[in-house]
Amino acid sequence: MAELLLGKPVADAIYAKVDSAVENLKQNGVEPTLALVLVGNDPASESYEKSLVKKAEEHGIKTELFNLEQTVTQEEFEATIDALNNDDSIHGCLFFQPLPHHLDVHALQTKLDPAKDIDCITEVNSSKVYSNADLLFVPATAQSCLEILDHYGIDVTGKHVVVAGRSLVIGRPVSVMLLHRNATVTMTHSKSKKLKDLTSAADIVILATGRANAFGKNYFAPGQVVIDVATNVDEAGKLTGDVDFDEVEPIVDSITPVPRGVGSVTTSVMLQFVCSAAAHIAGLK
Repeated sequence: MAELLLGKPVADAIYAKVDSAVENLKQNGVEPTLALVLVGNDPASESYEKSLVKKAEEHGIKTELFNLEQTVTQEEFEATIDALNNDDSIHGCLFFQPLPHHLDVHALQTKLDPAKDIDCITEVNSSKVYSNADLLFVPATAQSCLEILDHYGIDVTGKHVVVAGRSLVIGRPVSVMLLHRNATVTMTHSKSKKLKDLTSAADIVILATGRANAFGKNYFAPGQVVIDVATNVDEAGKLTGDVDFDEVEPIVDSITPVPRGVGSVTTSVMLQFVCSAAAHIAGLK
């Protein structure tokens, strides 16, 4: 039976750091504040917005909500970005994505102040992930994978890590972040040949393809660590990851469950980044 790499202990350890950072900020006259920008009424985004607000309030971080109409114009959208950039009381900004098709996401990537970009979507911050220089933020989900590995004492140095998925949100950045830690990384995707051979030969497998239960026992081998990043809904309406958990859990050494795995860590990382942004903007670090 595999060790379950549960997200809650990891998140709790990060929240302890958040609480300490918030206390220090407030002692220095700074109230860390997160702006949440939601365009339209996507149910998944609305649900995540509520959970973020709840967690932020629990840990002393103020939130400001900017719920824009689905029909917001590009000019109005960019005016919102400018207003957030110019508001000294706001330290972190999170724009829920995907945006409606009529809005140009490139404007967000180039206009948002990188010092407030806790989601690491600006071109400035994204490029720093690859150069590993002057980092303030990294993609929160990618960081969550590393936080889990660190918390459970899993050293990636010299290990062969296979990453399934090449998105800008998780696959590519987590691959590069692992390279910075001296892992040997193979990034795979939907066109990769002999994928089962690649994943089954790895020391660590990170899955972020968004395909429910697509990776069964034939993709894995004893002794492996499996980080399942995806959050999918299967045909039965059950929340699941990319891994067929019931098949794979008896084989591998350790695995993150879905839910209760990576997703529960991401919010804590986001709030930690808000504190970092507040300290940076206030000149406290």
